[in-house]
Amino acid sequence: MVLTIFDLFLTPIYFALIYIISGYVQHRRIQKDPLYKWYRKGLMVKLLGALAVGLIYQFYYSAGDTTNYFETSKAISNLVYKDPAVFFDVMNGNNSQENRSFFDGDTGIPVYWKDNKALFVSRLIVPLIFLSFQSFLVTSMLLSWICYSGIWSLFLLFNKHFPELEKQFAIACLFIPSVVFWGSGLLKDTITLAAVGLYTSFFYKGFIQKNYSLKGFFYIFLSAYLLIVIKPYIFFAILPGTLIWLTNERLTRVKSMILRTMVAPIFIFFGVGLSFFILSQMGDFLGLYAVDKVMERAVVVNLDQKQEYYRGNSFDIGEFDSDPLSMLSKAHLAVAATLFRPYLWDVRNVVMLISALENTYIMLLTIFLLIRLKFFGFFALIGKNPMLLFSTLFSLFFAFSVGIATSNFGSLVRLKIPCIPFYVASLFVLKYFYDKQQERIDIKRKKRGRKMGKLALTIQSPR
Repeated sequence: MVLTIFDLFLTPIYFALIYIISGYVQHRRIQKDPLYKWYRKGLMVKLLGALAVGLIYQFYYSAGDTTNYFETSKAISNLVYKDPAVFFDVMNGNNSQENRSFFDGDTGIPVYWKDNKALFVSRLIVPLIFLSFQSFLVTSMLLSWICYSGIWSLFLLFNKHFPELEKQFAIACLFIPSVVFWGSGLLKDTITLAAVGLYTSFFYKGFIQKNYSLKGFFYIFLSAYLLIVIKPYIFFAILPGTLIWLTNERLTRVKSMILRTMVAPIFIFFGVGLSFFILSQMGDFLGLYAVDKVMERAVVVNLDQKQEYYRGNSFDIGEFDSDPLSMLSKAHLAVAATLFRPYLWDVRNVVMLISALENTYIMLLTIFLLIRLKFFGFFALIGKNPMLLFSTLFSLFFAFSVGIATSNFGSLVRLKIPCIPFYVASLFVLKYFYDKQQERIDIKRKKRGRKMGKLALTIQSPR
């Protein structure tokens, strides 16, 4: 049981404190940027998501990743009172057996020790353990508050490109229930979701707008580092998309439509090729997630999640091996699984139901746009806007990487959240383009109708 009496007293105090501070930030910024009217609403929803994750893991699941991270971080924080030198050594990344021996009943025993990625996340949380006076729920809220900056940056970025879609982007970035839930608790996903938002926002400012600054490069480096250390496959998905975004922005400056059409595939292949080269050079750092090993790992993980103990909570996109062509043959199924599953008939619990309802809406909107824009028109519109192209490509790259390596719904609903704001925002943009297209068609029809009416009157009028 990680909840204590301190949670009961401290949680409302910290919640009220964050509410007041966020109100002050909103009040100061809203005069210059009216979008800040969404700032505190989005943050409060995120804090409620953090509390929901904490309470559900405590009382419904009894235990899980979020409580394990807390227990590990709490044990490390207690080590500072027993042996400060060992504490700082552990915080510096030394998870030797010798350092492990310093933990006891007084400090608590770290759940994660040999899992470097989980231990890295636990170390990140340690400062929040001190700030929260070792309160589980307060630690969750503090992490959510810090990480809110990532998804808020993404919201501002989308609005910069399509200011007419303010409400739609608020839904896509701030209020999708499954993203709020899985992206707010004491979990890896909260940190990686923030890192994706920061990376995208500062990549745009630095490389697209050419607004170079030390702060911008710091955030690009920090967010990329967090993604690589915690969940490298997210970085695999976002790097090609951003490089294609960069080259496509340069391509839009070419005035000749024919030349742009001819050069566009070269730019896309260049972006993908450069991404592959960069990732291949990082092999030693990525370890099991190196380019030459990641496909084999995807097959192993996919097969493991089909075992007997996952029965009733797994799905199957078919057999494949680590050969790239074999994986690509399942690409459509992998992408569909990530973006649209669990379906309503896959539901086994309340958490899955929330995700399934969202997925149904996303799937129906996708089908509607594919039909109305006649499939090729769907992708043609995407290619006309560099930001929209990046957002869609990242969503599809990411959906493929998750869908090909995951066959368990419990994992899927969590792992998919970084691409959902991008994909839903992309659909809203496409819907906006479609509506504008229809408005132009309706105006032309009305003008044609008036001309025909006038012509008919002219013919019928006596000489």
